[in-house]
Amino acid sequence: MTDHLAATRASYDAVAENYTEFVSGLLEGNPMMRAVLGAFAELVDGPVAEIGCGPGHISSHLASLGVEIRGIDLAPRMVEIARAAYPELVFEVGSMTSLELADGSLAGLIAWYSIHHLPPDELPGVFAGFHRVLAPGGRLLIGSHAGDEDRIQGSKGYGGVPVSYESFIQPPDRIVDLVRAAGFTITAELVEPGTKPGRSYLSLFAQKD
Repeated sequence: MTDHLAATRASYDAVAENYTEFVSGLLEGNPMMRAVLGAFAELVDGPVAEIGCGPGHISSHLASLGVEIRGIDLAPRMVEIARAAYPELVFEVGSMTSLELADGSLAGLIAWYSIHHLPPDELPGVFAGFHRVLAPGGRLLIGSHAGDEDRIQGSKGYGGVPVSYESFIQPPDRIVDLVRAAGFTITAELVEPGTKPGRSYLSLFAQKD
């Protein structure tokens, strides 16, 4: 495991409980997020994986909409929390940089605010991996921080707990171009203003050709 993946895993293990508290109720207060997830639920027909599932709240919400979903996360503590909270669903430890999923085995894949911890030069390989595990016509949904290019070294995470992960902010168009270059057709793109200057929230729908 590379140093940055190890740092991300250790950091999210450390903040797992605080992060779970932070996202509690987040969907209820965000109608736009619910709409995006609802659209994805209507589009997919078959097994779906959430990559970077955290404590499982997004997977649980999609399951409540009828999606056949499993969650995968880099941080073992996050997976423990997800399993305890949603025992009816499957959660596993794994990395989006080396998905242990069969070729063409998924009808859908969602990476919801998880790709920003990867250095930009790793994104083409990750998106190629997403393409590999999706069946022809499979649906992809990416939610990500976006905006003016920036590299942020974390020091304190949720609840003030020390962390060592990095975040890599990319312009929305660059993320779109990388997804397209991996063999996807872009079907919808939503960019919402962020809470900081030069930042935005990207919701990107794509389909495997």
